[in-house]
Amino acid sequence: MRLGTRILAGTSILAMAAPALAAGAPADIIVTAPTPLAKEAGVQAATAARIEATRALDLTNFLVRTAPSVTVTETQGNPLQPDVNYRGFTASPLLGTPQGLSVYLDGVRVNQPFGDVVSWDLIPRAAIRTVEVVPGSNPLFGRNTLGGAIAIRTRDGRGEPKLAIEGRAGSFGRRLAQIEVATGGDSGFYGYATANRYGDDGWRDSSPTRSFQSFAKGGWADATTDVSLSGGYVVNHLTGNGLQEMRLLNADRSSVYTKPDETHNRAGFLTATLDHRFSDSIRFVGNAYWRRIATRTYNGDINEGALGENVYQPSAAERTALTAAGFTGFPTAGETQANTPFPKWRCIANALLNSEPNEKCNALINRTRAKEYQLGGSGEFRFTSANNVLAVGGVYEASRAHFTQSSQFGYLTPDRGVIGVTGRGAFADGSQDSENAFDARVNLIGRTYALSGYATDTFMLTPGLGVTASVRYDRTIVRNSDRITPGGGSGSLDGHHRFDRVNPAVALTYQDRRVGFHATLSQSSRAPSAIELGCADPANPCRLPNALAGDPPLKQVVARTGEIGGSLRTGAVEWNANIFRIVNRDDILFVASDATGFGYFRNFGKTRRQGIEAGATARFGKLGLTAHYTYLDATYRSEEAVNGEANSSRDGPAPGFEGEIEIGKGDRIPLVPRHIFKAGATLDATDRLTLSADMVAISGSFARGNENGEHKADGVYYLGSGRTKGYAVVNGGAEWRPVEGLKLFVEVENLFDKGYATAAQLGVTAFDAAGRFVARPFAAPVIGGERPLVSSTFYAPGAPRSVWVGAKVSFGK
Repeated sequence: MRLGTRILAGTSILAMAAPALAAGAPADIIVTAPTPLAKEAGVQAATAARIEATRALDLTNFLVRTAPSVTVTETQGNPLQPDVNYRGFTASPLLGTPQGLSVYLDGVRVNQPFGDVVSWDLIPRAAIRTVEVVPGSNPLFGRNTLGGAIAIRTRDGRGEPKLAIEGRAGSFGRRLAQIEVATGGDSGFYGYATANRYGDDGWRDSSPTRSFQSFAKGGWADATTDVSLSGGYVVNHLTGNGLQEMRLLNADRSSVYTKPDETHNRAGFLTATLDHRFSDSIRFVGNAYWRRIATRTYNGDINEGALGENVYQPSAAERTALTAAGFTGFPTAGETQANTPFPKWRCIANALLNSEPNEKCNALINRTRAKEYQLGGSGEFRFTSANNVLAVGGVYEASRAHFTQSSQFGYLTPDRGVIGVTGRGAFADGSQDSENAFDARVNLIGRTYALSGYATDTFMLTPGLGVTASVRYDRTIVRNSDRITPGGGSGSLDGHHRFDRVNPAVALTYQDRRVGFHATLSQSSRAPSAIELGCADPANPCRLPNALAGDPPLKQVVARTGEIGGSLRTGAVEWNANIFRIVNRDDILFVASDATGFGYFRNFGKTRRQGIEAGATARFGKLGLTAHYTYLDATYRSEEAVNGEANSSRDGPAPGFEGEIEIGKGDRIPLVPRHIFKAGATLDATDRLTLSADMVAISGSFARGNENGEHKADGVYYLGSGRTKGYAVVNGGAEWRPVEGLKLFVEVENLFDKGYATAAQLGVTAFDAAGRFVARPFAAPVIGGERPLVSSTFYAPGAPRSVWVGAKVSFGK
């Protein structure tokens, strides 16, 4: 395997896993849980107690504060909808984001079938017993495990308090009420249930969140058998107002670009699990599961078809008809924003026919609906002897997703809200505006079938030295059915795609009481999702996440990882270090097209993420310390030309006009910071009082749209640097336990009220510095019937200082 020649050469340095994610001992070989290869290759783990001690709002908040090499980009602008990034790979709730991490809940892969997205808001934090971050392209975790996997196990009630009630309140109207009930011992019946209701008004304008999460598990166990049934129901109403243009953000950090931007999730799931030991040497673990997720979005956006257009001059007959209807704002020789309608008279006529004669249709309302169903199961046999463990298993999953999208003309209010034109669609007759190309209705059914078989064998050469070899075969079939344009051909979403792959891995590990070492070579892959296959035609670009177009086939992405690492315990300090390189071939890249806001997916030759992780954790009496540093180099390894309309270095005819940028070998991948540093401290001030603090420091990164890193502001047509600045955020907290079973706590996030941004993107702006809508600069040149556009840097602002106070009371065990 050529990967062996690509392992990074370098000197071992001190590395540390944060105590919240300290490496554990090798676990059982259960692919529906952690695998031996994952465990021995540096997996980081945290328990429910550690998660609770940080008082994190949810799992993603815990990971970004404590997990090595994990960052969060708040592209959606909602605390329950972040993009989680690990070593430059992403698990995101946003359709269209290339996904590079797999996420498992009790052995069930929760990447949703339509776009492989991960809805973090559907995972109840209170139900988590352990979470493990698995590095590298481990094939045993299947599809999407390009850069790593996140494996979550839930509580079952055994050893838990019989009843726990928690309440929180804090800044920006945040409130949380939660209850947990548990019962059971080592054998016999056991059970656990939790429910919580969360809400906040949001720190940004018009950004409320309402969430209800519930989870329950019940089962029975004896010395040889453990059988359980778990399930959950979640209803969330999330407002994520997204990125904001830099001038408007500087004027008011709580402002939003346009509104509303709402997501409504409703999900239910059931999982049945069987664990049976036939003998000391033979064991079977299997599960069967069902999931249903319904998602609705309602987004107010700019009508980008209106931007940069030359002024339309209606004919004499059209003027007469519009004048009779009550419209008087025709273009004149002295055109201004006040008297120049756009984009075309037909949009204006639509407003007139719907009794709104003074509006200009400068906005859109985009709606989507998705209903997704998953049904599947897995099974694994494990055979154990004195020096060898062999596991053989398989997984099958069938899913169906029904996705619809529609758009409606609208207009902007003074506070940049969007109100839809009253009527029946883009025009009064319900037809579509192909001339403005802002709308691409979708009614698509995507079916995905996945079949996998795997085997892994661990052989102990000595009591501390072992070698593990693994292999997995994946077959993925994606069938797209277009309800609007069936039958294939240009513009149709119909398609039948099949992807097959065999992925191997090998690991060498050594562990004794003081020293540990691991070296791995592994390969994994991911098949293109239904949404990527439905948006892969340069001749029919689409606007994501709201539209799709016809699709030529895409290749599946293949990732190969080489990693070496070690650990050393010296007295009260434990040191860890890892060096890794991950190379992706046929990576899938979203390429912007010549139409503003539109684009398509295509395979990109090669990308690479490589780096060094270093740190330590220590305990000195009542004081615990931790720190971790990651150097991450994420670059393109192939040359490519892509649209760069908002990038000053594009090759357009003049500033402000469309053109392409050249991505060169070695250019940095956007939104991936080069330096990540995390540190934390806990102090048991008394037996009943614990103080804590942690810091996350992240370097700046390039914005999306600045893939070549050459964007420069000119103050006229291009605004902003095209990158984020580095930042450091400090959090602090205290927990007081006045009596047994009662905890009182306070948590302060962003203690020093640091203004920062977690993500950036270059894009055309529709507003001036005062927030007034501007279609295009006046007295500017016209080229090809269009006027130049003003582009800016948009940022995802981080939350300001916020304070939580709360209490938790527990009864019995």
